[in-house]
Amino acid sequence: MSIKIIKPGMLLTIQDLGRKGYQKYGIIESGSMDPLSLRLANILAGNAQDEAALEMTLLGPTIYFESNTLIAICGGDFSASIDGYEVPLWRPVLIQAGSILKMGPAKSGARAYLAVAGGFGIDKQMGSRSTYLRAGIGGFEGRALKAGDVLELRRSTSLSQSILHYPFKNEQKPFVSASQTIAAQMRPNFAKNPVIRVTKGTNFHLFTKESQDLFFSAPFKVLPQSDRMGYRLEGPPIVLSEQQEMLSEAVSFGTVQVPANGQPIVLMADHQTTGGYPKIAHVVSVDLPIMAQLSLGSEVYFEEISLKKAQELYINRERDMRIIQYGINQLLKKMEVVSNDSH
Repeated sequence: MSIKIIKPGMLLTIQDLGRKGYQKYGIIESGSMDPLSLRLANILAGNAQDEAALEMTLLGPTIYFESNTLIAICGGDFSASIDGYEVPLWRPVLIQAGSILKMGPAKSGARAYLAVAGGFGIDKQMGSRSTYLRAGIGGFEGRALKAGDVLELRRSTSLSQSILHYPFKNEQKPFVSASQTIAAQMRPNFAKNPVIRVTKGTNFHLFTKESQDLFFSAPFKVLPQSDRMGYRLEGPPIVLSEQQEMLSEAVSFGTVQVPANGQPIVLMADHQTTGGYPKIAHVVSVDLPIMAQLSLGSEVYFEEISLKKAQELYINRERDMRIIQYGINQLLKKMEVVSNDSH
């Protein structure tokens, strides 16, 4: 079983939830920019939540499916279609052998994730299949996917295996999909100018009172120089009360640094392990997917919340993920029964 990349789109890589435990050696985590969409896509495909998936950016790929394949697409809307039929997002989809999935420019959001039942037949490097482009490790030969690449698929779970035999004879489309979908409130918010919640950074007190107020009131524009390493923002200058040398400290996904030019940088999935710029804030984990789905030119506002509130939001989201996991498992079992009864 395999899929073939006919066109890769703008940037197509293999990502999972990252390379954990190696930052002390200078190896970054990498991983998906929008971990929520990746996790939901894997749940819908019957995989473990940390399985590797295809991450597409701004312009989607064209992919040939050699055999019947259970997939799920979550994240931004890239106008997915097969033979002119729109492929629905946020639900399990069984694609018929020989089909060509076409995806175009993002209509909403900036990234989407395509998970396949069983995942990709690619070895892990340091516990992860994520692609780290700058170092050329992980994923498919350590690089972005290109036209002609063939990705072997691993054997799917016993549950997904049964679903692969879902009958096509009464279907007019080259795929079948479940009617149930992920509730809208569980998906990342694709608003063009969202409010991103943050906690104060360790160096917040070093900035002028005016800069502190501006950071929480003024809009900041996402610049074209933004990438998987960090989103560079443009807005009113955020300045220190007095210039001083900072010691390099550990940073993480969501750290907001302010270099000498006063324009904040939000560190993203491919962020460095340490940084010496003052840290004014940190994006709370539940809003990282929202940040990841911002397109170039979007404006973002920051809102302060307490660490306790951030922790409550995280706990509530993980509770919701467990509920979704249970509900999807029950749905897949129902699909399995239909499949078995058809033989």
